[in-house]
Amino acid sequence: MRKQTVFLLVAYSLSAPVLSEELTVKLQLANGTGPLTDAVVYLNDGSHLPPVQAEMVQKNRKFHPHVLILPAGSSVNFPNRDNTQHHVYSFSPAKPFNLELYAGQPEAPVVFNQPGIVELGCNIHDHMQAFIVLANTRAIGQTNEQGEVTLAPDFGVTQIPNSLNLNIWHPRLPDNTKPVVRQISSTSLTSTTAETINIELVPEPRHENSMDHLQKRFREL
Repeated sequence: MRKQTVFLLVAYSLSAPVLSEELTVKLQLANGTGPLTDAVVYLNDGSHLPPVQAEMVQKNRKFHPHVLILPAGSSVNFPNRDNTQHHVYSFSPAKPFNLELYAGQPEAPVVFNQPGIVELGCNIHDHMQAFIVLANTRAIGQTNEQGEVTLAPDFGVTQIPNSLNLNIWHPRLPDNTKPVVRQISSTSLTSTTAETINIELVPEPRHENSMDHLQKRFREL
């Protein structure tokens, strides 16, 4: 019985520092209208996740999911589950590609080797839009309905820097080709209160015009 008690105490003392090195972030809209939901938040802490295989499904003339978060190096299949053909493409520097008009599923997945933001469109259905966020870190997540996300950075044996660069991305950022970066103190890792950050977004685009710029680029090729 005594051995079991000692074991529990040791396990708690070892795990406590790990639990304290969490960062809870709360994002609010800059205009004060409420929390910012579904924003991608991450820290480049030196940790890595292995590549995975994922899907970006086309159904009901929409991409599912609207935002796909993956480790860099991952591969993505683009199954078309509609009764019409799609033509999926991207101009994003992180991964430009072109899947010409097809039904079913292309033979090979698309490999996304570089970190960055990849915007997807369909040359047949102008309103279709989605994003793939690629990052080299385990400390990544999306904000919930309260605008909060908790990250668990893993700096390993590296000394934690005095300040941390927090990457924040959302489809409606003024420039959604890259995350905005906010510098926060590393003391936030041991704080019991959330780090609150205000983020400015552009208004919701009108549905029929949301892809005009991307579509125009495609047709100019």
